[in-house]
This record gives sequence, structure tokens and C-alpha cells, in this order.
Amino acid sequence: MAVIHRTTLKPTKLELLTSWLPSQPWYGGEGEPQLAKAGGFRLDDPQGEVGIEFIVVTDTSGARPAAYLVPLTYRGAPLDGADHALVGTMEHGELGKRWAYDGCHDPVLTAQLLALIEGRVQAQDQNVSDTPDGEVTRSYTGDGPAATDFTATATVTDDQEGTELPVAPGTSLRLHRVLRPTPDGGPALPEGTTGHVAGAWHLPDDTRARGLFAVLHTGPRPRR
Repeated sequence: MAVIHRTTLKPTKLELLTSWLPSQPWYGGEGEPQLAKAGGFRLDDPQGEVGIEFIVVTDTSGARPAAYLVPLTYRGAPLDGADHALVGTMEHGELGKRWAYDGCHDPVLTAQLLALIEGRVQAQDQNVSDTPDGEVTRSYTGDGPAATDFTATATVTDDQEGTELPVAPGTSLRLHRVLRPTPDGGPALPEGTTGHVAGAWHLPDDTRARGLFAVLHTGPRPRR
């Protein structure tokens, strides 16, 4: 299980994201982001080498608050072929220099997200070691583990709403970067969905919202 270190980060994650978010096609803020951490969860790397965190941030820089899903991986050395996905570097008070990547380009995150969708691993609390996150829900209707040939150089596609990851021929993962609250009955899954992950986050008025984080699908990309 991943250990959550109570230590310093320079710069902080929010400082890194403040610089990085405006360059993303799905970011809709105005001027410099005004970010607050609003939720998320972690996944464990079976090898214990890569930190995996799904962060939800809210941004109040625009006319209306917005919530974004930012999957990050933290590594002790650069990831080959992923310079384009580097969010930035940080000095960790215990682990030293860490390279933070947009996790949509990291094969370790992709493999563990598929394992979560399939029910082979549990989502972990974002802030407490060795504690499952009971607010993260998932489903899978496939016949067996989804094969993946995803690499750091795979063609990942961003649009104004999210990010598409080709995990195998005819199968893709779609990350919902711009989060939308769904009704209490749960999210309506797009046609072609074979699995999903949903979670919760805090809104700026301190109420809670739930929505889709990721969808596994076959065939053409599902529309929201």
C-alpha cells in the first residue's frame, strides 16, 4: 500500500497545476487559475515505485466555478518518452526530487485504472495511508481483464471536455477532465460503455457533488 508522507513539497501540487492548466485544451478558466483541492483518490503501483493520484480541483477564475479531474503520477526519475506530459518537478521533503506527469500518458496509471474498473484493485483514500475510499464506485461488464498495449508514446487525444486513451485495438478509456455533477440516481453511462469510475468532490459552496471520472468503451467514442 502507498504511504502518505506528511512532509513538504516545493512547489506544491496546486502551484504546479496553476502554471500547467491554462495550456490544456479542456481548461475553460480566465486568466490565472484560482485553484482549490476538492477531492480525489489514489491507486497503488504494484511495484511500489510510482505514486498515482487522481486530483479534483475547483477553479473560481471564470464567471462560474469549474471542477477538473487531473490524474498525476509521481516518479523518482524521468519517464522515457513522456517529456510532452511533464507537469513539472517538485522537491519532496523525504523522497527528494519527483517528476510529476499528466497520468493520462503514464502506462502505470492506465494499467491500474483498468484494474480499478475491473474490480481487481480498490481506490485508496487521498490523504490517509492504507485506507480504501468508499466514495469511488466502478462497474465492468467485460468477460475478462481488458488487454492493454498502452505506452508513454501512445496517441492520447484531448478535446474541450476530456482525454481519450487508446488502451487496445477498438477499446479506449475516456477521462472526464471537466467534471459535471450527476443526479442522485447515478450517472447515465454512454452507449458502448463496458466500464466506468465515478467519484465525489466538494463544490465551492461546500456542498458535495458526484460524477463520472472515467469511461471504458468499445467502438466510436461515446458522447456526453
